[in-house]
Amino acid sequence: MPQPRIMLVVTGDDFGYCPKRNQGIVDCFLAGGISSVSLLVNASAAKQASDLAKRHSIPIGLHANLTEGIPVCQDLRQTSTLTNECGFFHGKMGFRQALERHQLSMEQVEQELRDQIRLFQELTGHLPHHMDGHQHVHVLPEVREVFAQVLSDHRIPYTRVPVEPGLHSCTWLPAHLQSFYTQVEKDALDSVPVFRRYGIRWPDVYLGLTTVGQNMSVSNLQRALSYASKPVVSHTMSSCEDNVVTAELMVHPGYPSHPQEGGCGEGPDDFSQSDDRRHELSVLVDPSLLAMFRQERVQICAFKDL
Repeated sequence: MPQPRIMLVVTGDDFGYCPKRNQGIVDCFLAGGISSVSLLVNASAAKQASDLAKRHSIPIGLHANLTEGIPVCQDLRQTSTLTNECGFFHGKMGFRQALERHQLSMEQVEQELRDQIRLFQELTGHLPHHMDGHQHVHVLPEVREVFAQVLSDHRIPYTRVPVEPGLHSCTWLPAHLQSFYTQVEKDALDSVPVFRRYGIRWPDVYLGLTTVGQNMSVSNLQRALSYASKPVVSHTMSSCEDNVVTAELMVHPGYPSHPQEGGCGEGPDDFSQSDDRRHELSVLVDPSLLAMFRQERVQICAFKDL
């Protein structure tokens, strides 16, 4: 069988996080390095990001956020199971720990997700083309059911299922990341029957866990893409019709945040202030990467093209 053609959505996450991130993402899009963005509507530069997306016709979805910063829903800013005593979300691991202890209200999760979609519509003038979860919260137990219901109600067709082929062969990943990604993969696989039941779709292959920050290189991206050329795994909605594989590559391009500028209410995190974002941007616009895409029969596209 000939090598399949790969329809690849390259999604720049965390759009709206800060002006420096926004500028880097736009530069990356205009250079052909990304084809889609996911907007954090509770981030400090979300309005600027939505304006930039309109100006440059950037396909935009919602990066639903339940872990960082302040809720969009006004009612949840006072007394909420989703926030700590300072009124901020519990954080990436804090949210997971509270969920394990059954301390989170799924009614409040639903309320916040619906308000984030409402704000997205106010900012952009339309519903999200796709919707995923910041720090992969959308595939967590209990949350996945609420998330799927909300997507179904709003007829948002696409989400992200972060199961990356070849993840376990990347022995060079630090132990804490390997452990976290393994748990993300388990939660994502458990979310598949839920998403399928609600008629939600996702690309055949997901890539991006093993190529974050300094781990991104042309050779690592080529290694990751090599798995997309293999037979499609059974957990996806679509199939290799006409020898075409659909895939999403999650990326985080940008320029380093200023220490006092950005974030979702608590200021930018260390990753955002590091040079990792600029490194990803430089790799994504490298002419040798675009040449590799052509060689591997990779067509960059948006979710609406799948």
